[in-house]
Amino acid sequence: MTAVLLCGTAAGAPAAADSAGASVAADSAAKATARAPVGSSHVVCRSHDRALAHELSGAVAAALRARHSSTAVALYDRSSGTTCGLRASAAYDSASVVKATLLGALLRRAEEDHRALTPQEKKRATAMITTSDNDATSALWGQVGRGGVQHFLDLAGMRDTEPGPRGSWGLTQVTARDEVKLLELLTSGNRVLDAGSRAYALGLMGEVVPGQRWGTPAGAPKDATVQVKNGWLPRATHGWRVNSLGAFTEGGHDYGIAVLSQDNRTMAEGVDTVEAASRAIHRRLAR
Repeated sequence: MTAVLLCGTAAGAPAAADSAGASVAADSAAKATARAPVGSSHVVCRSHDRALAHELSGAVAAALRARHSSTAVALYDRSSGTTCGLRASAAYDSASVVKATLLGALLRRAEEDHRALTPQEKKRATAMITTSDNDATSALWGQVGRGGVQHFLDLAGMRDTEPGPRGSWGLTQVTARDEVKLLELLTSGNRVLDAGSRAYALGLMGEVVPGQRWGTPAGAPKDATVQVKNGWLPRATHGWRVNSLGAFTEGGHDYGIAVLSQDNRTMAEGVDTVEAASRAIHRRLAR
């Protein structure tokens, strides 16, 4: 593995993003920092809660240290002012997690056009998110266009993300850091997406079919509100890509997790890796 960067999710946010992620970045000088090694990289956590920073970094590292895959992790917890990152700026093929970004771009375009989504757009957006329908995604990608997706990325401060070439949306290059920025954007007030758009996107992510609710929800408290989007893709190089992002609210906690992985020999191995990291995070945040 290569070097790790701390997931400073709000550090690069543009003025247009307003307060997205501000609660996480505020008063950073007072935060404790903890590091735990995973190969040549480190899980780096910063928090106002010193014990939590040490517990999280150690738990995530222990969950991933013996894994075959290359994994990136980013998380934030607004209630404790905590962020963690492992290879958070490393680029991975997005597979279907880019569909959450495309939905954001579609909603932003509708806002700029001062209109609601059309019935056809709603039908396609619902299929794209809740069942990960690829045909619906391709249709919306063609409608919004690479330029429209880039426009949303610029507004959201997702500077690491590069839309896939020639309509190949599944080959969009994403980072765990940017995926957490997206989750922060969807779950807090900002000037990129209004309250109605955010509620619509989170509503669809909360209605993902049971067979696709694996990944970051693994280990979440039973009474947690869960919004999730997963992606999986095999390629000749670096094996299976298995990615997951999720936003959670429970017991006073308001947090988001992004886990990206590649070099998995099977999809099941990738799912197991993502869920091992996620369980470690949920367990510590729910202590």
